[in-house]
Amino acid sequence: MVSQCSDYVRHGTVTLFTALDYLQGHLISSIERQHRHQEWLEFLKKINRETPKHLQLHLIVDNYATHKHPKVKAWLEKHKRFHMHFTPTSSSWMNMVERFFRDITVYLRDGSFSSVRELESSITTFLALRNAQPTRYVWNAKVEDILNKIQRAREAMTSQT
Repeated sequence: MVSQCSDYVRHGTVTLFTALDYLQGHLISSIERQHRHQEWLEFLKKINRETPKHLQLHLIVDNYATHKHPKVKAWLEKHKRFHMHFTPTSSSWMNMVERFFRDITVYLRDGSFSSVRELESSITTFLALRNAQPTRYVWNAKVEDILNKIQRAREAMTSQT
Protein backbone atom coordinates (compact mmCIF):
# COMPACT_ATOMS: atom_id res chain seq x y z
CA MET A 1 0.00 0.00 0.00
CA VAL A 2 1.32 3.43 -0.90
CA SER A 3 0.25 6.33 1.26
CA GLN A 4 0.02 9.74 -0.29
CA CYS A 5 -0.75 13.10 1.21
CA SER A 6 -3.93 14.40 -0.41
CA ASP A 7 -2.58 17.92 -0.86
CA TYR A 8 0.84 16.98 -2.27
CA VAL A 9 1.34 17.45 -6.00
CA ARG A 10 4.69 16.81 -7.63
CA HIS A 11 5.19 19.20 -10.53
CA GLY A 12 8.44 17.67 -11.77
CA THR A 13 12.12 17.52 -10.98
CA VAL A 14 15.30 19.17 -12.12
CA THR A 15 18.96 18.23 -12.11
CA LEU A 16 21.43 20.65 -10.58
CA PHE A 17 25.02 20.23 -11.68
CA THR A 18 27.40 22.15 -9.41
CA ALA A 19 31.16 22.58 -9.41
CA LEU A 20 32.67 24.04 -6.26
CA ASP A 21 35.88 26.05 -6.32
CA TYR A 22 37.13 24.73 -3.00
CA LEU A 23 39.62 27.54 -2.35
CA GLN A 24 37.27 30.44 -3.09
CA GLY A 25 33.87 28.91 -2.37
CA HIS A 26 32.52 30.02 -5.76
CA LEU A 27 30.06 27.78 -7.60
CA ILE A 28 29.59 27.02 -11.27
CA SER A 29 26.13 25.57 -11.73
CA SER A 30 23.66 24.47 -14.34
CA ILE A 31 20.01 23.55 -13.90
CA GLU A 32 18.83 20.91 -16.34
CA ARG A 33 15.55 19.10 -16.97
CA GLN A 34 17.37 15.80 -17.53
CA HIS A 35 20.49 14.05 -16.23
CA ARG A 36 21.98 12.41 -19.29
CA HIS A 37 25.49 12.39 -20.69
CA GLN A 38 24.56 15.26 -23.03
CA GLU A 39 23.75 17.59 -20.12
CA TRP A 40 26.83 16.46 -18.20
CA LEU A 41 29.03 17.12 -21.22
CA GLU A 42 27.57 20.61 -21.65
CA PHE A 43 28.27 21.26 -17.97
CA LEU A 44 31.90 20.16 -18.39
CA LYS A 45 32.19 22.59 -21.32
CA LYS A 46 30.75 25.35 -19.14
CA ILE A 47 33.34 24.63 -16.44
CA ASN A 48 36.02 24.72 -19.14
CA ARG A 49 34.82 28.14 -20.36
CA GLU A 50 34.45 29.67 -16.89
CA THR A 51 37.77 28.65 -15.33
CA PRO A 52 41.25 29.99 -16.07
CA LYS A 53 42.88 27.83 -18.74
CA HIS A 54 46.11 27.32 -16.77
CA LEU A 55 44.36 25.52 -13.92
CA GLN A 56 44.26 21.75 -13.52
CA LEU A 57 40.68 20.83 -12.57
CA HIS A 58 39.94 17.95 -10.23
CA LEU A 59 36.30 16.90 -10.25
CA ILE A 60 35.02 14.61 -7.53
CA VAL A 61 31.91 12.88 -8.80
CA ASP A 62 29.79 9.87 -7.97
CA ASN A 63 29.75 6.68 -10.01
CA TYR A 64 26.68 7.64 -12.03
CA ALA A 65 26.93 6.17 -15.55
CA THR A 66 26.45 9.62 -17.12
CA HIS A 67 29.88 10.63 -15.84
CA LYS A 68 31.51 7.66 -17.60
CA HIS A 69 29.68 7.71 -20.94
CA PRO A 70 31.96 7.06 -23.97
CA LYS A 71 31.30 10.55 -25.38
CA VAL A 72 32.22 12.10 -22.02
CA LYS A 73 35.38 9.98 -21.88
CA ALA A 74 36.31 11.08 -25.41
CA TRP A 75 35.86 14.75 -24.49
CA LEU A 76 37.92 14.32 -21.31
CA GLU A 77 40.67 12.65 -23.33
CA LYS A 78 40.96 15.88 -25.35
CA HIS A 79 40.84 18.10 -22.24
CA LYS A 80 43.73 16.86 -20.14
CA ARG A 81 43.34 19.51 -17.43
CA PHE A 82 40.21 17.70 -16.21
CA HIS A 83 40.96 14.96 -13.71
CA MET A 84 38.00 12.83 -12.64
CA HIS A 85 37.89 11.26 -9.19
CA PHE A 86 35.02 8.89 -8.50
CA THR A 87 33.72 8.44 -4.97
CA PRO A 88 33.03 4.86 -3.92
CA THR A 89 29.36 3.84 -3.93
CA SER A 90 27.57 5.15 -0.81
CA SER A 91 30.44 7.50 0.00
CA SER A 92 29.05 10.77 -1.27
CA TRP A 93 29.55 12.22 2.23
CA MET A 94 33.22 12.58 1.25
CA ASN A 95 32.26 15.06 -1.45
CA MET A 96 32.35 18.69 -0.32
CA VAL A 97 29.59 19.50 -2.78
CA GLU A 98 27.28 17.40 -0.59
CA ARG A 99 27.63 20.12 2.05
CA PHE A 100 26.45 22.64 -0.53
CA PHE A 101 23.45 20.43 -1.31
CA ARG A 102 22.62 20.39 2.40
CA ASP A 103 22.61 24.20 2.39
CA ILE A 104 20.40 24.50 -0.68
CA THR A 105 18.03 21.88 0.75
CA VAL A 106 17.61 23.96 3.90
CA TYR A 107 16.95 27.05 1.75
CA LEU A 108 14.42 25.29 -0.49
CA ARG A 109 12.61 23.49 2.30
CA ASP A 110 10.94 26.75 3.26
CA GLY A 111 9.32 27.00 -0.15
CA SER A 112 6.45 25.33 -1.87
CA PHE A 113 6.65 25.33 -5.64
CA SER A 114 3.73 25.20 -8.02
CA SER A 115 5.89 24.52 -11.08
CA VAL A 116 9.34 23.41 -12.15
CA ARG A 117 9.98 26.94 -13.40
CA GLU A 118 9.28 28.29 -9.91
CA LEU A 119 11.67 25.73 -8.41
CA GLU A 120 14.35 26.67 -10.93
CA SER A 121 13.87 30.35 -10.10
CA SER A 122 14.32 29.66 -6.40
CA ILE A 123 17.47 27.62 -7.06
CA THR A 124 18.85 30.39 -9.27
CA THR A 125 18.20 32.94 -6.52
CA PHE A 126 20.01 30.77 -3.98
CA LEU A 127 22.99 30.35 -6.32
CA ALA A 128 23.21 34.10 -6.89
CA LEU A 129 23.06 34.81 -3.16
CA ARG A 130 25.65 32.12 -2.44
CA ASN A 131 28.05 33.37 -5.12
CA ALA A 132 27.63 37.00 -4.00
CA GLN A 133 29.32 35.97 -0.73
CA PRO A 134 31.16 32.72 -1.47
CA THR A 135 32.14 30.64 1.53
CA ARG A 136 34.71 27.87 1.70
CA TYR A 137 33.64 24.58 3.16
CA VAL A 138 36.21 23.46 5.71
CA TRP A 139 36.46 20.07 7.37
CA ASN A 140 36.42 20.50 11.13
CA ALA A 141 37.00 16.89 12.08
CA LYS A 142 40.53 15.65 12.59
CA VAL A 143 41.69 12.67 10.54
CA GLU A 144 42.43 10.72 13.71
CA ASP A 145 38.87 11.27 14.97
CA ILE A 146 37.38 10.03 11.70
CA LEU A 147 39.61 6.95 11.64
CA ASN A 148 38.79 6.19 15.28
CA LYS A 149 35.07 6.45 14.53
CA ILE A 150 35.45 4.06 11.60
CA GLN A 151 37.35 1.61 13.81
CA ARG A 152 34.65 1.76 16.50
CA ALA A 153 31.98 1.12 13.85
CA ARG A 154 33.90 -1.89 12.52
CA GLU A 155 34.27 -3.30 16.02
CA ALA A 156 30.57 -2.80 16.71
CA MET A 157 29.58 -4.54 13.47
CA THR A 158 31.97 -7.43 14.13
CA SER A 159 30.59 -7.96 17.64
CA GLN A 160 27.03 -8.21 16.25
CA THR A 161 27.78 -11.15 13.96
